[in-house]
Amino acid sequence: MEKFLVRTNKPTDAPPAAKKLRRYDEAYLQFGFTATADLRPQCVVCAEVLANDSMKPCKLKRHLETKHAGIKNKPAEYFKRKLDGLHQQQATISVHSTVSKQCLEASARHVQNNDSAAAKLGAVPLSNDTVARRIVDISNDIREQLIEFVKKSPYYALQLDESTDIAGQAQLLTYVRYLRDKAIEEDVLFCRPLQSHATGEAIFNVLDIFIRENGLAWDRCVGLCTDGAQAMTGRERGLAARVQQVAPLVKWTHCMVHREALAAKKMPVLFDSVLNQSVKMINLIKSRPLNTRLFGVLCQEMGSGHEQLLLHTEVRWLSRGRVLQRLYELREEVKWFLTEIKSDLAKHLDDTMWLASLSYLVDIFDRLNGLNLSLQGRETHILLLADKVHAFTQKLDLWHGRISRGNCDMFPSLADFITDAGTSHDFSSLFQSASEHLSAMRKQFATYFKEDYSSFAWVRDPFVCTANELSIDMQEQLIELKSDSRLKELFSSCPLSSFWAALMQEYPELCDVAFKILLPFASTYLCEAGFSKMTALKTKYRNRAQIEDDLRLCLSNIEPRIEDLCKAKQAQVSH
Repeated sequence: MEKFLVRTNKPTDAPPAAKKLRRYDEAYLQFGFTATADLRPQCVVCAEVLANDSMKPCKLKRHLETKHAGIKNKPAEYFKRKLDGLHQQQATISVHSTVSKQCLEASARHVQNNDSAAAKLGAVPLSNDTVARRIVDISNDIREQLIEFVKKSPYYALQLDESTDIAGQAQLLTYVRYLRDKAIEEDVLFCRPLQSHATGEAIFNVLDIFIRENGLAWDRCVGLCTDGAQAMTGRERGLAARVQQVAPLVKWTHCMVHREALAAKKMPVLFDSVLNQSVKMINLIKSRPLNTRLFGVLCQEMGSGHEQLLLHTEVRWLSRGRVLQRLYELREEVKWFLTEIKSDLAKHLDDTMWLASLSYLVDIFDRLNGLNLSLQGRETHILLLADKVHAFTQKLDLWHGRISRGNCDMFPSLADFITDAGTSHDFSSLFQSASEHLSAMRKQFATYFKEDYSSFAWVRDPFVCTANELSIDMQEQLIELKSDSRLKELFSSCPLSSFWAALMQEYPELCDVAFKILLPFASTYLCEAGFSKMTALKTKYRNRAQIEDDLRLCLSNIEPRIEDLCKAKQAQVSH
């Protein structure tokens, strides 16, 4: 079959003709059309956008007569109002785009528990995955800032403890203290699970991996504070021994709050028996819901100041004092209730000597709780807490001497009870037991608090104390420091850490020694408070949650860089 070629007037290789773009004329508004940015006609009634080829009066009029026949006779002013509405709609879309970015920042601040931002964001729904991602991002940002701060500090100290969460998983919580902007700062370093055993080796491996992965130097660690568990204190395989192998400057400190609790734990047989019997009374009432309700009704009918007893918890530092105080205040109500249910424990509340012993325990544990509370808190150091313990031991000597002579006015509950009992009772045996208790407690405190920090008194007050144990050069520097009246004013007007930080350039050797004393933690109070927060975050309904990021946001004092985080994200309003 022959092939025929069709000849045309245009050559086959000619370039295509350029497309002609029609221009918008304001007269087209009488047909209800405006123009878009790319020169296409847009109906101001239905907002439909036509092709540029439709930018002809006949086509525009046909659209108006076909789709909007009811308004084809409307004047141009009508379409002008429609055009203003269309522009307003476009402006609203632009505003919403800006609001998206604001919502991104506000939602991030909502994760940070910012009350003002959270109030504005209250009506904006956020998905669980979105919130989780932002928690991780903010936590990582805070951690990165913290690592940079620690790297710039000349020294740093660690505080750590291990506890089991609701899911039975061992969690290692670690805090760090460092020097930043001429002040000592402390913040949560990490919270990591221990996958198997909670031994000293396992704890050290988790700690060592974090230190090395984040580029922190072990040779700048000067303090490690833990409790007295075997995993922490073992001479060969304990955490403290392993850390000292890689950190030659580190000094291990046994938590002073734990030591105080251990020193006060042992009691003579008489008082130990009273304590155990008191706990049995409380458990008999509190462990049974019916008894608890009936006892509450009895307290209401008798007009008592309290309606319930408190359960004794061995691991809580203040539990014994508060439990015994409440029992002593409700002793009449408890006696009535135990008599009604025919319990043998009721006989103790009719025993004058037993009640006198209880009143003594209420007073001495109240004193111990006062010491315990004074040892807790943030921004404490070893010199401050050592002074508080030393003052308490001196009080023990004073109380021992007075009660040996039959004087108990330093124990108000005991003194009032003896006054009410009258002279018909002989309390000499009680005074003897109390004297033995105070003497034994004094020895226990001396056993658990052996350190002598008197040689570092000049760190606390360099203008009063001397330091003969220092080198001759450092003693001369200390003399120069004492003679500077300008520094005396600075010492009286700023915190101790800020004072020494301000002298780092002028007296580097003195400051070096001072910060090795002030930086180490004296207690594991921060870890104990962190575990309380962990208990609130990881409940039985969230027992599979990995809470390190959540915990960091709750405990950290570092502000996240919200603006930088938002720049890396695309704004999107929740819907």
